[in-house]
Amino acid sequence: MSLDEDARWLEWVTRQFESIAGDDKEIDLDEFKTALKVKESFFAERFFSLFDSDGSCSISLDELLEALELLIHGSDTDKLKFLFQVYDVDGSGSIDPDELRTVLKSCLRESAISLPEEKLDDLTLALFESADKDQSGAITFEELKAELETFPEVMENLTISAANWLKPPDLDQKKRQTPRYLTRAYWHNNSRKLLFLCVFAGLNLLLFTGAVLQHRRGGAWFMVAKGCGQCLNFNCTFVMVLMLRRCLTWLRATWVVRVLPLDQNILLHQIVGYAILCYTLVHTTAHVFNFVQLSETSEFGLWEYLLTTRPGIGWVKGTASLTGVVLQVVICLMVLCSSTFVRRSGHFEVFYWSHLSYVWVWSLLLIHCANFWKWFVVPGLVFILEKIVGIAVSRMGGLYIVEVNLLPSKVTHLVIRRPQFFHFKPGDYVYINIPDIAKYEWHPFTISSAPEQSDTLWLHIRSMGQWTNRLYEYFRIPESPEPGPCPRRLATSLRIRRQQEVQAGLFGLDSNGAVASNQDDDIELTMFRQNGSWASVVPETGDRLPDELGPAERGEAPPLREVNPKFGENHRFCNIKCYVDGPYGTPTRQIFASEHAVLIGAGIGITPFASILQSIMYRYRRRKQNCPNCNYSWCENIKDSDMKLRKVDFIWINRDQKSFEWFVSLLTKLEMDQADEEPEGRFLEMHMYMTSALSKNDMKAIGLQMALDLLAKKEKRDSITGLRTRTQPGRPEWGKVFQKVSEENKGKVHVFYCGSPALAKVIKAQCEHFGFNFYKENF
Repeated sequence: MSLDEDARWLEWVTRQFESIAGDDKEIDLDEFKTALKVKESFFAERFFSLFDSDGSCSISLDELLEALELLIHGSDTDKLKFLFQVYDVDGSGSIDPDELRTVLKSCLRESAISLPEEKLDDLTLALFESADKDQSGAITFEELKAELETFPEVMENLTISAANWLKPPDLDQKKRQTPRYLTRAYWHNNSRKLLFLCVFAGLNLLLFTGAVLQHRRGGAWFMVAKGCGQCLNFNCTFVMVLMLRRCLTWLRATWVVRVLPLDQNILLHQIVGYAILCYTLVHTTAHVFNFVQLSETSEFGLWEYLLTTRPGIGWVKGTASLTGVVLQVVICLMVLCSSTFVRRSGHFEVFYWSHLSYVWVWSLLLIHCANFWKWFVVPGLVFILEKIVGIAVSRMGGLYIVEVNLLPSKVTHLVIRRPQFFHFKPGDYVYINIPDIAKYEWHPFTISSAPEQSDTLWLHIRSMGQWTNRLYEYFRIPESPEPGPCPRRLATSLRIRRQQEVQAGLFGLDSNGAVASNQDDDIELTMFRQNGSWASVVPETGDRLPDELGPAERGEAPPLREVNPKFGENHRFCNIKCYVDGPYGTPTRQIFASEHAVLIGAGIGITPFASILQSIMYRYRRRKQNCPNCNYSWCENIKDSDMKLRKVDFIWINRDQKSFEWFVSLLTKLEMDQADEEPEGRFLEMHMYMTSALSKNDMKAIGLQMALDLLAKKEKRDSITGLRTRTQPGRPEWGKVFQKVSEENKGKVHVFYCGSPALAKVIKAQCEHFGFNFYKENF
């Protein structure tokens, strides 16, 4: 930094220190912990002791500035020495295995990562053996430095979270950038939507102008009221057209999808809804002022014009004023209950039931306005036809929930027996009704199984509202008291262990969990090791067999096809009646028309991509070639009419470790499908991110991330998820991610996203910068 910048930084740090220290001008350990906002006090205590150079049990401003000067302006060697002192708990000048284990254990807690004690020992030994070059039983500073130099990304980003709360702000004056909505990239990537909105606005202006000119003899307020009324005739009908789901799903398969913004029908529906609210407010206000003028020259008072039928205004027994007041109230309530605050705060049912008021709105409009029926008749008949077809389809066949898995973070996995007539595309969604939960409520959820899975239909439902919470609690088995000791516990454990040993020998598993597969009686099973225990996967469905005492040992024999990923107390078979309306198309239907697809799922936003990834791999297997003379296999890069994809990048972002368990067996199967090398590299690349974990540029996490990397290379499996793909800590750096995608040159890039709206804005802005097409899953 320049002298001027350094002076400003010093002033800023001094202000921050004074706000924390208080009157005594010193920071004690408790104040230091509060300022650091760390979960694990180990690091706060270690940083505090190193900052407190005089050993006074408090940090002065001079001591703080001296330490920050080293951490922010110091060389890599200075920072590494500080890191070494953090790890050298006893101050002996070297790090022994127990000290390293203590630090790594604190790192795991700080990152909210839960691993068995045996895995912690493995991590410690992996890092210690790699760093202890001379095998002296202790790591010196020079050995730690040499080990860190083998991780260039660590050396580049080396910093410390202890300084984050007092680090200098970005002193570089950012140049005033062109607003995003005025950039060429924005207009290019949103051309269909912007053109549609321009046509929509022009049509409204034309209708308003025509009505005003037609009634120009009635006075200014009367003209404004009639102009808004004509626009309301159009918009109250058009808002329904945008929600004709079956028609829109059919149009997605035609050339119209390249002209009209069908993928943004929900956004357009919201825009039209707000337009209706504005028009009704202006329309009502104009009529009120008009009635004020009329009341001055007629025998009726203002309240009679507004709240009675005496003036005889309206084509159905003078009810225009009364129906207008009711319409104004209902429309305002519908818009209010449709706000994001209501829908995202766990009160989806408020939005759902209030939105059903559209039936009353259209009925009142038919009475209120003499010309509304002319606008409504054709779209209304199509809407009614869609509803009739939906009811008929949802009631055809016997749909039953046959299996339920309660997954971490209150996610309910429903397995529904799929009827023969039910056909859908990857990424489609359905409306489901479960009478045992709520007799009249229908809720939309994405189908998470592939179309090629012909016998069952999967839904993964996150508990976020009243209905979804009732669903989870309905299937949750109450905790029962722990049973007493079983007299045959050892015999049962011995029998299970011997069965696992037989399976391990049958499937050719090695001690590191190398995956192998075997085919017997047309049933293919694949074994893999996760968190120290063996598990089996049925490749056709991605289902995971139990690694504990299963139904067969209890005298039951369910078909193999009914076995599902998560067994234990949170799994149950059932036979519960349900109804399904759909399927309905989404923007993800465009994926097979793209060449390079980037799928981004945040949390439970993985559900549409679970279906898509399975379908992609079914099609991928059809392309796979096998050498007749050896065991070598490969996948040719062949384009066809069904799938033009050359490359798929799948990015899954989760807050915590347990969320990865939702689809770990499916992702394991996808990795197995790509065990062989391909001419142009991997067809499917997976990228896992865990946001609760400390990022690699945090000094507290450096040792842990190095240990995880070393152990993953040794075991060829990630310690957090059990996948071959290494889980990355923190959040993705989207600029670097998309830059790498752009450099691969696999064709036109299409980015598909499902998750929180806030992250969608960030990703969309990056897509516009790189010229990628962006599609957001939304229904």
